[in-house]
Amino acid sequence: MTTNNYQPTEIDDGISTPPELNIFTILRLGLFNLGVGLMAVLTLAVLNRVMITELAIPASIAAGTLALSQLVAPIRVWLGQLSDGKKIFGFHRTGYIRTGIVMAGVTILIAVQLVWILGTNIEVNGGWQWNPVTIGTSVGLGIIFILHGVALSASSTPFTALLVDISEEETRSKIVAIIWSMLMVGIVIGGITGNVFLGSLAVGETEENPLISVADLQTPINMLFLFVAGVVVILALVGTWNIEKKYSRFHLRASNEARQENIGLRQALKVLTSSRQTAIFFFFLMMVTISLFMQESVLEPYGGDVFGMGIGETTLLNSFWGVGILLGYSATGFLVIPRIGKKNTTRIGCVLVAACFLLIIFAGLTQNEEILKATMVLFGIAAGITTIGSLSLMLDLTVAETAGTFVGAWGLSQAMARGIAIALGGWVLDIGKLIFGSNLWLAYSTVFFSEALVALTAIVLLNKVNIKEFKESTRKATELVMEGDLD
Repeated sequence: MTTNNYQPTEIDDGISTPPELNIFTILRLGLFNLGVGLMAVLTLAVLNRVMITELAIPASIAAGTLALSQLVAPIRVWLGQLSDGKKIFGFHRTGYIRTGIVMAGVTILIAVQLVWILGTNIEVNGGWQWNPVTIGTSVGLGIIFILHGVALSASSTPFTALLVDISEEETRSKIVAIIWSMLMVGIVIGGITGNVFLGSLAVGETEENPLISVADLQTPINMLFLFVAGVVVILALVGTWNIEKKYSRFHLRASNEARQENIGLRQALKVLTSSRQTAIFFFFLMMVTISLFMQESVLEPYGGDVFGMGIGETTLLNSFWGVGILLGYSATGFLVIPRIGKKNTTRIGCVLVAACFLLIIFAGLTQNEEILKATMVLFGIAAGITTIGSLSLMLDLTVAETAGTFVGAWGLSQAMARGIAIALGGWVLDIGKLIFGSNLWLAYSTVFFSEALVALTAIVLLNKVNIKEFKESTRKATELVMEGDLD
């Protein structure tokens, strides 16, 4: 069966060629990513900081449970393929996006309540102890974060596939730059919001400032989580309204009937594995993601333990690197990539990321908050350059007929790596504490130095990426699958 027997569907709405997206529509679509950024601040800027520093939960437990939300990433391939072939509420992408984001909001609200149970147990016992409550609650927290990861996967994978559906290759780097800029706007706003809600909470245990109790933490943090979860759901609904129906080219690029009948998960995986470039890029994305996100579970505790910053102040660090990322995104999508290309852009970004981690280590040596804040802006710029370069390559290494499956695979790589990175950050920190004892700066520096090495190693894999080879092999495989001839 070929892909030329297109029959109109309700998504077509009588329009043979969907209109191009205008800037207002792109910004509205980006509201979804803005909401995801807000939610990321809750988990990896507020919750992990409170668990490790305020509640004295071991970093390996805190980071390990948080990492589970990313380690469920294999489901992304299935969810991507499912959105290619099966509709929810009449749409291939929108129904998944909205259902997933509602589930994500509910699970994060449950997670924070389990954290209070752990905190109360630690408070009563005078420190962390392995007992039925801590074991059972830790397991429960892990399960909730697994469900949270599934919910985010069900939402974000179809969303990225939707970007392929509504865009052409020549415009994607600009669309990606704008929409991922909105993600960082969400992180910046989340950092500011967290500072507003939590700015009055101090840190540490001194004669003038006793250790914060669980009761003192609960009310402001519960209010923050409830407020943000509601806002995120509303942003997702507004951002995706009428986008797929009006702008999707899904039905023009391949017959829906062919997708449902001929390209199931097994066939889609055959296309996915038809090129060695898929594996090369998969592991490259993993390396880049690990280099960027090992710091995610330790940055706020670093600010608290080494610099003596309060919860609101360390949450605000996300705003500094978020501003940097916005600058990096804008410059990369509109200025850098058009001039030097996607691979060269990504390569430069990896080098700059490594340099920034060395600066973060230096900031800790001086214990100067201003140096740390300035470095976070520079790190954001470097991360923005690397991210937009990688995402532009990612969408180029995606076949329209199985866009959801390919996006699921790339999402699998990134999410697995992010989960591994978050867990590694906590584990390396605990190992550093064992090795260096009371010298917390050296313990944290171990994490940042490891990230710099991973960023430089990723360049080796990037040099092997070949888009032309990928397109030739996957297009041929797709044609064979559609004809039923691929063994």
